[in-house]
Amino acid sequence: MEPLENLIKRAENLISKLENLLPAQNFPVDWQAKAWRWVKINGKSQLLAVQNPHQISLNNIHFVDQQKAEIVRNTRQFLAGLPANNVLLTGARGTGKSSLIKALLTKFAAQDLRLIEVEKHDLVQLPEIVALIKNRAENASLKFIIFCDDLTFEAKDESYKALKVVLDGSVSAIADNMLVYATSNRKNLMPEMMADNLATKDTDGEIRPSDTIEEKTALAERFGLWLSFYAFDQDEYLAICKSWLATFDIAWDEAASRAALSFTHTRGARSGRVAYQFARDYAGKLNLK
Repeated sequence: MEPLENLIKRAENLISKLENLLPAQNFPVDWQAKAWRWVKINGKSQLLAVQNPHQISLNNIHFVDQQKAEIVRNTRQFLAGLPANNVLLTGARGTGKSSLIKALLTKFAAQDLRLIEVEKHDLVQLPEIVALIKNRAENASLKFIIFCDDLTFEAKDESYKALKVVLDGSVSAIADNMLVYATSNRKNLMPEMMADNLATKDTDGEIRPSDTIEEKTALAERFGLWLSFYAFDQDEYLAICKSWLATFDIAWDEAASRAALSFTHTRGARSGRVAYQFARDYAGKLNLK
């Protein structure tokens, strides 16, 4: 006779397999939340409320004043029920692209702005998300930003087509209570191959391969508003470090300046993200002492 532990283990494995065969449970959406993530739980994709959204102030995002003004204006139009555009934020890493979108939620949550974060690999399910938030009585006053961070696609990635449909609209009208705000480190969201610029070759039997290339590289053009971000110089980087240290009640002095510059040597970059990481590291070390 098998030991009792083995029998229990086999029973648990059997139960687990049976659970996977059962239809996934539909959990009600918490419409009282201010932000959600589109996640898969037990094989079922759904909106999961973010209990403590990242609180970032627009005042803590520096040296992107023009970009900040443009996206705030576009968001105000959206909240006022006026025409507004989907937004693509592109450029150098760590310059505040994602933080700027999160700061919009902090700024406008009281005016019924809401945020839904969708990973790139889940974009194929965008029509399902749109169906959830379009014309619902329980959230009629809410305006939703679909937030896609670090948006780039591989050459054979087909999920960009679902995004294109949402940006352009299909037979059904685009939901008037949602916009797509996306960030990317490159302006061309689809990779361009050297072979694309060579003479046409009949490799896959396609008569007009240039049409497919154009469809992919023109994805960014579906966004009505483009905002470009550039790497910071040394003075800008130090100013951001000083600002972040102030949020930790740490005075800026020559020692802090030297430490901030030294910190960049280990990271190989000067950016808002690196400045924030330096401030946390430096403030933590001083308080530990």
